[in-house]
Amino acid sequence: MDLQALGLTLRLAATTTVVLFALGIPLAYWLASTRTRVRPLVEAITTLPILLPPTVLGFYLLILLGPRTAFGRVTAHLLGHPLAFSFSGLVVGSVLYSLPFAVQPLAAGFRSVDTALLEQARLLGAGRFRTLTSVLLPLSTHSVVAAAALCFTHTVGEFGVVLMIGGDIPGATRTLSIAIYDQVQEFSYAAANRTSLVLIGVAVLALALLYAHRSTEDASRG
Repeated sequence: MDLQALGLTLRLAATTTVVLFALGIPLAYWLASTRTRVRPLVEAITTLPILLPPTVLGFYLLILLGPRTAFGRVTAHLLGHPLAFSFSGLVVGSVLYSLPFAVQPLAAGFRSVDTALLEQARLLGAGRFRTLTSVLLPLSTHSVVAAAALCFTHTVGEFGVVLMIGGDIPGATRTLSIAIYDQVQEFSYAAANRTSLVLIGVAVLALALLYAHRSTEDASRG
């Protein structure tokens, strides 16, 4: 077992999930509450990573974050290193690749809240932020848990995007999925099997926690 790759993978998944919640909650709230004409376009853009091959997204991110673009040169100057082939670059790629897994469950949860409760909150003087934090989020806990589980496990299992952006640098960008690829290339099938079982275990645990939370919610409502 490549413990270095395991630690980096868990750190990447945790960081990505936190960043996705910081970005995804306000975006999902906007999508659930707005009626503007640009909403379908924004929804399409946020959903696009589900349909795009990971290598396509990774390729364009590699170009964007590299020294050939103004954005890549500016970020390299500010950070002291290019985003490509770094942990920070992996976070950027992971956030974009897993964005639909945060936004869609959250937006669905917000839309399921009774509009009468939202109207009552507004009549009592609650602003948008107060409505979000005091009404929508507490009443959408299953969607919040689902989004967290999906974001974390999806990031843990990433391969194409992280390989394109980060390469295969031990201790810096080599995640568990890349370690499996390396082990298979070296015909170390026993090691690849052990690493794969870890990824399966993480996915099963996340799903078990998600469904256990839903069962608890259903029991409390019953």
